[in-house]
Amino acid sequence: MLLYIILGLLIHLVFFASIFDIYFTSPLVHGMTPQFTPLPPPAKRLVLFVADGLRADKLYELDENGNSRAPFIRNIIMHEGSWGISHTRVPTESRPGHVALIAGFYEDVSAVAKGWKENPVEFDSLINETRHTWCWGSPDILAMFAKGASGNHVFAHNYDAYSEDFGAQDVTKLDTWVFDNVKEFFHAARNNQSLFSKLNEDKIVFFLHLLGIDTNGHAHRPSSREYLNNIKIVDEGLKEIVSTLKDFYGSDGKTAFIFTADHGMTDWGSHGAGHPLETCTPFVTWGAGIKYPQKVLAQKFDDTYLQEWKLENWKRQDVNQADVAPLMAALIGVPFPLNSVGTLPVDILNSTDLFKAESMFTNAVQILEQFKVKMTQKKEATLPFLFTPFNSLSDSKQINILRKARSYIKQKKYDEAVSLCKELINLALKGLSYYHTYDRFFLAFNVVLGFVGWTSYASLLIIKSHCNLTRGVSKEVKKPSHLLSCSFVAVGVLLALFLLIQACPWTYYIYCLLPLPVWYAVLREFPVIQGLVTLLLTFPPSHFVGYLLLFILGVEVLVLSFFYRYMLTAGLIAFAGWPFITPLWTRAKSTSLSWIFFCLLLAVFPLMPVVGRKPNIFLVVGAGLLVLLLSLFVVTSVIKRKDSFVNEELVLHLLQMLSTVLSVCVVYGTHNSLLKKQGLPLINQVVSWIILASSFIVPLLSPLILFDRLFSILVSSMSTYLLLSTGYEALFPLVLSCLMFVWIHMEQETLPQSVVSCKQKVSSIQFTYNTDITRFRDLYLDDIRRAFFLVFFLMTAFFGTGNIASVNSFDLASVYCFLTVFSPYMMGALMMWKILIPFALVMCAFEAVQLTTQLSSKSLFLMVINISDIMALHFFFLIKDYGSWLDIGASISHYVIVMSMTIFLVFLNGLAQMLTTKKLTLCGRPKSHLI
Repeated sequence: MLLYIILGLLIHLVFFASIFDIYFTSPLVHGMTPQFTPLPPPAKRLVLFVADGLRADKLYELDENGNSRAPFIRNIIMHEGSWGISHTRVPTESRPGHVALIAGFYEDVSAVAKGWKENPVEFDSLINETRHTWCWGSPDILAMFAKGASGNHVFAHNYDAYSEDFGAQDVTKLDTWVFDNVKEFFHAARNNQSLFSKLNEDKIVFFLHLLGIDTNGHAHRPSSREYLNNIKIVDEGLKEIVSTLKDFYGSDGKTAFIFTADHGMTDWGSHGAGHPLETCTPFVTWGAGIKYPQKVLAQKFDDTYLQEWKLENWKRQDVNQADVAPLMAALIGVPFPLNSVGTLPVDILNSTDLFKAESMFTNAVQILEQFKVKMTQKKEATLPFLFTPFNSLSDSKQINILRKARSYIKQKKYDEAVSLCKELINLALKGLSYYHTYDRFFLAFNVVLGFVGWTSYASLLIIKSHCNLTRGVSKEVKKPSHLLSCSFVAVGVLLALFLLIQACPWTYYIYCLLPLPVWYAVLREFPVIQGLVTLLLTFPPSHFVGYLLLFILGVEVLVLSFFYRYMLTAGLIAFAGWPFITPLWTRAKSTSLSWIFFCLLLAVFPLMPVVGRKPNIFLVVGAGLLVLLLSLFVVTSVIKRKDSFVNEELVLHLLQMLSTVLSVCVVYGTHNSLLKKQGLPLINQVVSWIILASSFIVPLLSPLILFDRLFSILVSSMSTYLLLSTGYEALFPLVLSCLMFVWIHMEQETLPQSVVSCKQKVSSIQFTYNTDITRFRDLYLDDIRRAFFLVFFLMTAFFGTGNIASVNSFDLASVYCFLTVFSPYMMGALMMWKILIPFALVMCAFEAVQLTTQLSSKSLFLMVINISDIMALHFFFLIKDYGSWLDIGASISHYVIVMSMTIFLVFLNGLAQMLTTKKLTLCGRPKSHLI
């Protein structure tokens, strides 16, 4: 069985990894020729300001007094330059945002997972093409461009990583540090002849990364005074830098300025998904080569921003984030970044029509070069009779469009040339997407084949273990045919040769060959399949259809809960009615009433706002007090008992109560300290980490009696969960655990009369009960219901307090008791543990259910995995690569989450078994067992 679990885990890891080959392969190609406009550029130098995490609405809107909080930028919009919204793409994170701005392409999610600080994939960028670039700002952002640049022409100046402290007294210093250092730099350059001469060359860039706004947004929310004041400080800083540059260069009119952001932010201070608040960032540009403001009478946009911002009479020119890279390249006359997919926004340029047409032609050729390389690569790796070219952009059509565009330029028909180049860019981008996704259907078909085969085999294994279906099958049929194995080997060899001829990556071999042994294993169980079909034919058709529809409905509710959290509420309300359609109501009325009460109480949580949006520290403190109250009740019952374990148990309970008290004090103290901007107190941080570490060990000291151990796990988990809570979610594990305790009782009551004699009292059951109970009874239909209950409770534990299928649902405030200095991996690990705590509580309760219902844990666990796999297959078909970026990102997130859950279940099952069955002893006291 262990071998089966290991193989199952490996297969699921392959299915999980397949999504990255199918949807997240790097779009980059190499081997293109650099392209640049063969005319003098309008600017010698460019200054790029990136205000990390700045929302467009917060910059452009007027305050409550009708004044702009960024008067310098407002003045630029009305008197000096062009403005609009830069539309970003998911994931709205700092790394991909900066890559889109400076390199001109949208980075795939798999690259983001490889790190914030360095280039996980090689790519060309504007900074790489410049003569000299000077950067100031965060080490996380500057390092990836400085390290990836060729030569020694990039000079990065960054502050210490520990300055990025969400709990610091004043994080605007991250921005004032940048402004002060830039001013000092230009002041020092007057006395440094070598630096002075470099600064007066052409094709140079100054990049100022401003992190204060993002840090204040995470710490205090975008509507806070701190966030809005930070915008004012940035605005004043911009004014000073522009003035410094004018003084240094003597107002030579050769400097271009661009001010934008890498991503926005939700109202609750998160980002990563595709909400308009995250994807709409400001874009303001002025100086050399940029058009002056254009007054208009009316503008047509799908939103109402213009009226809200009082900017309806100033022409708004929106861009896609990747369009900024070709714009910067055209302004200073450097080659367009080789991997850029941005389209030059020519309407923003204040230059000759010839320059616009030539720049657009260069842009089209640069993107067409990528298309040609991509097509050549795919053509060389595909058998000639199987290759299907992108017919919309054949070789002849490419030549005709380029020749026609060049002819228009010679005839001075510049508008026609620009229009034709845009058409070529659109076709080339579609062609790039076509070849990038060329193998998608082939890979998806093989993955689905493997999925269906694995689910079928797991189902057959469960049935084979618990139902004697092969009784009437002859021995000749039972023997697997030699021809079968030979056929599968032959197909595998042919498939491997096919992949070898096409020079496919090694991962393709795994996806294509994996279904073969899986389906071979399925067909080897032909006698079981035959017996199952025979058994199903004895069922009344109405019963069979009814059960099937009920199962489909249950799976659909689970799937819909990913999109609509209130489906969990509907499910829990339906669960509350379960005792009324079974003998439970008459058999165990008090237990049934408890079940109904806690089901309805838990049903409230999915209707609450997503965690972090409305923090309430008093609810966290209240949850801590409830845990203490429960602990007092248990301590009282322990004192009343008279056995050898009383002293040990009493000390343990008092220790856990102390841990809960400390958690409440730390949460309250840290909250007040951060409100006063005094940072995270060291003593609070140390205590938090000690409580987290002890939560893994303390439950192992408790007795192995079922409810004693489960209660110990709950209290230890709650101590950690309180430290990671910001509001009502602190109550969630408590209510969930109460329902789990009742569920254990309810499941024992559902046992058929035939096994009542074998039933133990719940109060006497131990987790050391390791007898092979598969021989006690066969599988019942009720066991499928138990497996479904577990999956539903896991979904409730996952989505009960927030739709974390979206990256922006994570709230960094959850980890402020542990650390406030930005550390993505540590913060991510802590937030992941917060998610896993309710999971662990449900899995521990499931261990108890398996004991009380006297069924093999392996069989129930396999049923749970099967239900999860059916959901995963459902989401695999729902993955989109079209429509809004919010829809695309959400569809991929859903599949990744349900596959992660399936893999996590294996580890959670192991964790639950460790927490429930292992026993530690202190001070050399001999281990003792209750009999």
